[in-house]
Amino acid sequence: MSLDILRDIGQRLSDYLRKGRLSAREIKPLGRGAAGDRTFQMDQTAEEIIINSLRKSSIPLTVVSEEIGLIDLNGGGHRVLIDPVDGSKNAVSGIPMFCTSIAVTDSDTVSGIYLSYIINPLTGDEYWAEKGRGAYFNGMRMETHKDEEIRVVLYETQSPERELPLILPVLSLANRTRCFGTTALDLAFLSMGAASVYINPSQTRSFDYAAGVHMVRESGGIVTTIDGHDISGVELSMKRTAPLLACANKRVLERVLRELER
Repeated sequence: MSLDILRDIGQRLSDYLRKGRLSAREIKPLGRGAAGDRTFQMDQTAEEIIINSLRKSSIPLTVVSEEIGLIDLNGGGHRVLIDPVDGSKNAVSGIPMFCTSIAVTDSDTVSGIYLSYIINPLTGDEYWAEKGRGAYFNGMRMETHKDEEIRVVLYETQSPERELPLILPVLSLANRTRCFGTTALDLAFLSMGAASVYINPSQTRSFDYAAGVHMVRESGGIVTTIDGHDISGVELSMKRTAPLLACANKRVLERVLRELER
């Protein structure tokens, strides 16, 4: 799998999702996807664009996607984790904050991810990373910030009334907090130094975070579970797995973990 293929897919998706505003048909709910979440026409169409493009590449791949589930293409091979529209609730609500994320791995765990790609279809901004080669924003090298100041904390919760109290000590460390509703873009923002921390105490599916986690690591950041455990061995599947904590550097991680342990 090559970055050029993913960027070509990204442009096709951008052409589809950026055209005017989403129509009533595209925001029509279709039921539940393979992951169990509510799915919309735009999710399904975006997924079809990705899968058809991957099939035409003739590369043997196994797709893990939010809508269709697990499917072998061209005989099956390296796993491709797809979230066709990350932030679909934003999109159908008219909030212009969503993206597409794709990660490619040669194993069934986080450690095997070797290529990742995220595109914001509304702005055309692209984020990508290749294992051992760093992470990039529109072709410019991305790096997390290196000091221990906690400027912006990005967070996500599935159950705010239960989970916000758990992470409030971390939010209190920040100059500013933001909840954008799109995990992949949150992790991309952290990768480019725009934020210091991303925290999500919910059990999260791997296609939501796979691309972003890879980018954070390639840009110099650290990603663990919310209690500080390494996630390299976390399974990449349809299951809900690790609650995530991503930090710009080790000193920031240590500050955050101290607060969570109190």
